[in-house]
Formats: sequence, structure tokens, C-alpha cells
Amino acid sequence: MGEMKRVRHNYLAIGVAAVACFLFEAAWYTIFLQAWLDGIGRTMAELQAIGVNPGLQYATALLCAALLATTISGVVQLTGEQTALRGMKVSAFLWLGCVLTTWATEYVFEERTYKLFAINLGFWLIGMVLMGAIVGGWRKKA
Repeated sequence: MGEMKRVRHNYLAIGVAAVACFLFEAAWYTIFLQAWLDGIGRTMAELQAIGVNPGLQYATALLCAALLATTISGVVQLTGEQTALRGMKVSAFLWLGCVLTTWATEYVFEERTYKLFAINLGFWLIGMVLMGAIVGGWRKKA
């Protein structure tokens, strides 16, 4: 019978990966801000007038990045050798099978633009590959 693999999360690597993704997200959406606003059909003034707590938004983004980095870490460890390159490959595969497919389904029914699709999906592809490189390449000391 095969040996059961054990997942040993490196929470420092996961935290660094989450923060890296969060900072990349800030840069990405700063670069594509106007195109993103056009894609969602809003202005910055409208978003600010809604009154959503930015602290809650940022905390949610950081928490979700940490959960995603933890998932990537687990899948990398359960499916083979833990390396940065494997982390990147696993992340791209997860993006393809989980993120691209769910967002494509949403976008086709919501009739959103391809430009917005490319902005949002481009961020997640690069962000996940970045997190995969970090959690895949940064092994926990035994």
C-alpha cells in the first residue's frame, strides 16, 4: 500500500506569499484602475460613496490570499516534489481548472467585457503563480 503523504505547512512562507499577492494586487489594479472601473461600470466616486469599509475589503483580500496560498501549499506537497517550479505549475493548473472556469461561467452569463475578464483573470494567474513559487520553493525546516 502507498505511503500517506503528510502536509507540513510553512506558515511564514504562506504569510509572505499572501502579502506578496496582496501587494501585487494593489499594483495591478492601480495600473488597470480606469479600465477596471469602466469594466464594472462605476466611477471611483461612486465606489467611495457606497460606504464600504476599506479595512474590511483589504482584510478580506489578505485573508483570501492566505487561504489560497495554504491551498496551493497543500496541493504542491500532496502531488509531488516541493519546488518553486512545481509550485508555479500547480498554481497555474489550479487557476486553469478552478479560477478560469468559474469566472468564465460568471462572465458569460453576466455579459461582462473581455477586457474586464482579462484584467481580473490576469491578476489571478500571475498572483497565484507568484504564491506558488513562494510556498513551493520555501521549504519548512525539519
